[in-house]
Parts: sequence; C-alpha cells; structure tokens
Amino acid sequence: MLSEEQVADYLRAHPDFFQRHEALLANLQLPHAARGAVSLVERQIELLRGRQQAAERKLVELVKIARENEELSGRLHRFSMTLIECDSLDDVLATARDQMLQTFRADFVNLSLFTRLARASSLHDVSLEETRQLFPRPFESGRPQCGGLNTEQVQFLFGADADEVKSAAFVPLQGVKPVGFLALGSYQSTRFHPGMGTLFLGYLGEALSRAIQHHDRPGR
Repeated sequence: MLSEEQVADYLRAHPDFFQRHEALLANLQLPHAARGAVSLVERQIELLRGRQQAAERKLVELVKIARENEELSGRLHRFSMTLIECDSLDDVLATARDQMLQTFRADFVNLSLFTRLARASSLHDVSLEETRQLFPRPFESGRPQCGGLNTEQVQFLFGADADEVKSAAFVPLQGVKPVGFLALGSYQSTRFHPGMGTLFLGYLGEALSRAIQHHDRPGR
C-alpha cells in the first residue's frame, strides 16, 4: 500500500498525470483553488460536460432511430392490411410492387415467383435452382441480404436497369418451401448496405410470402 506522502510525491514529480488519465477526474473530490491556471475542478467540470454532451448526442440518435422504426412499423402494418384485402394472386403481386415503389420508396423492384406460380401469374419463369446458386445465404438462413451483391447478382435481379442500381436488398419468399423472392434496388449506394438491420425486411417478406401462399392453395 502506498502512503499519502508517496502519492503526493509522485504527483509532484508528474504534474501532467491527470492530463494523461482524464477519466480519473470524474471520480475525484477536489477543492476549487485556482490561481490563474485551470484548476482540477474546472478540468473535472469540462470532462463531465463533454460526457454529458456525448450522452445527449447518443440520446438524440436513439430517439431518431425510434421514430424511424415507428414509421417503418406503421408502413409494414398498412402493407399487411392491404395484402389481406387482395382477392387474387395477381392482385397480391401488383399491390406489393406498388407498395414497394410508393410506400417503401424503392427505386427498382423485382418480385419474382418460381416456376409453377410464375406461369400461373404470367410472370417471368424464374428458376429456383439458379436463384439458390446465386443467393445461397438468404435461402439457407431465411434472412434478407442487404448490399454486398456482385455484378452477376445485380444483373440477374434487375436486368437492363442493373447499371443504375447502386445498392440492393434481396428478400427470400418462403414458407414450407421457397416460393420466390423480392429484390429492391436504389440509386443511392448507402440505401442498402451489409451492416444495416434486416428485421423489417424480414417481416415484410414473411407477410408477402403468407399472402402468396394463401392464394396458391388448391381450389383458389
């Protein structure tokens, strides 16, 4: 154990100690006795003020995220209600495309179904095998893939518009079995990126998958 005299001697020998260990100032109880120079109390106040400002910035950021999530939740709810009102598979697909462009503000949309459903709905006949080869991770995990797409993947999803797509999201549509996929593209390179959350995209894909399978039941 060090004595108080040893601690005092060390601090006298190292006057810049608290400049190198500012975090300690927040936990010290110090008298205010400044004489021309910045006192430790003033330095402590400055440090605490900096921490408060950082906490306020973090709070503002969290409030912004919460508001954005609330807005997304509202859009997703309205989207789900709209799908419930659809009376056919073609209506589901047309409504979903319109919602992606208008409500969710995507610049490019590709909603494709696999072979049998595609033919029944006059859509492009998409191969499940080819899609799985190009996008193995989303179908294995059941989660959307945002950003990180190579040229071949973007070309497959958006065809003639591929050069204009700067970022994209791939959402697998599946229930008991895969039924298709939803691809969203953007002119902005930062709109869809690998580090973004995929929770709402996953919910969106699940709602759309359920609606598609509902209208694909025998007898409908």
